[in-house]
Amino acid sequence: MQKVFHGIKEFFKRADIFLLVLCILTTVFGIVIISSTTAHLGAKRFVTVQSLALVIGVALYVVFTFVDIDIIAQRREILMVFNIVFISLLFIWGIEGTTGNRSWLEFSFLPFNIQPAEICKITFIIILAKTMSIYRNKVSSIKCVAIISAVLISTTGVIMVASNDAGVALIFVFIFLSMAYVGGVNLGWFAGGLGVIAVCAPLAWTYAVREDQKTRLLMIVDATIDPEGLGVRWQTNQSLRYLQGGGMTGQGLYNGSQTQEGSLFSQHSDFVFSAVGEELGMLGCLLLLILLIAIVMRIIYVGVKSGNYMSRLICVGIAGMLVFQIAVNVGMCLGLFPVIGLTLPFISYGGSSIVTMFAAVGIVSGIRMRPAPDTQARYIRPKYKL
Repeated sequence: MQKVFHGIKEFFKRADIFLLVLCILTTVFGIVIISSTTAHLGAKRFVTVQSLALVIGVALYVVFTFVDIDIIAQRREILMVFNIVFISLLFIWGIEGTTGNRSWLEFSFLPFNIQPAEICKITFIIILAKTMSIYRNKVSSIKCVAIISAVLISTTGVIMVASNDAGVALIFVFIFLSMAYVGGVNLGWFAGGLGVIAVCAPLAWTYAVREDQKTRLLMIVDATIDPEGLGVRWQTNQSLRYLQGGGMTGQGLYNGSQTQEGSLFSQHSDFVFSAVGEELGMLGCLLLLILLIAIVMRIIYVGVKSGNYMSRLICVGIAGMLVFQIAVNVGMCLGLFPVIGLTLPFISYGGSSIVTMFAAVGIVSGIRMRPAPDTQARYIRPKYKL
């Protein structure tokens, strides 16, 4: 019992309580919005699941605060096998979500579904960070770049084959780019990667991109596609009506004229930002973004202060994951990006997402709890060597 009290005292003394409070406040904000956006369904299941996910998430935050992530990172080969196998389970037990992608695992003995890619984002970040830390003095070498590129290609490849979820795959790509840039990979490799993409893009567009995906991408720049807004533009137009209807202060919780009718599909998940706009107005949206940005900035702050190369990369990867999802989700609601089914972190409905996010920020808290100065990491980008 004495050890338990000592552990609790140590947690409140050295863990990142500020980050935990920010995440809890943001999640509670999301639960309130989910309660309003699902009120027309007359079911409390969504709020119950999200609240349970919050409790589990906080518990995982505490657990990962005390876990030395470097011990887990040393088993990066096992983590890589775990990612491939876990995502591959979608071939057997995968079911389609609201976006039509087979991204969820359904087991009869569980009251909820699991999205493997959500969990694998954390292990993916750890694998990249540990690999780059091993080669940190030669991070731009052919060997290092080949290894981390193989990790990216194999992970995103399995995701695309197993679930065809391009939106989730893009999160992994953005995480990779963020960590590679901050980690010091020479810009020449980025230029080379852009060249490869430019060469392969026409083939991918012709043979790998579905017609519905092409239409969703092209509608952003081609006004002649669905000009009446009855097809591919319908969700985007509805989203904009939600935001415009809220004005500065909104129509009030549980009072949104369209939200309470459930006029917009996935208004509790993919388009939850639009529902916030209608019921809480521009000020509500601004508060939401302030909370999310504060979480991202805190994660970056912890990474910078850690003074350790691998720890900094882990924080950059987690922050990059959040930034990409926030930017794409909000941009999607504003009609700036195509609808690709990415949720808003800590806000949108989804137990897997909430649990994963708290586990991720728990790792950040653990990094703050155990600072490990690394004098070899005092550089930004090493001289380019093959």
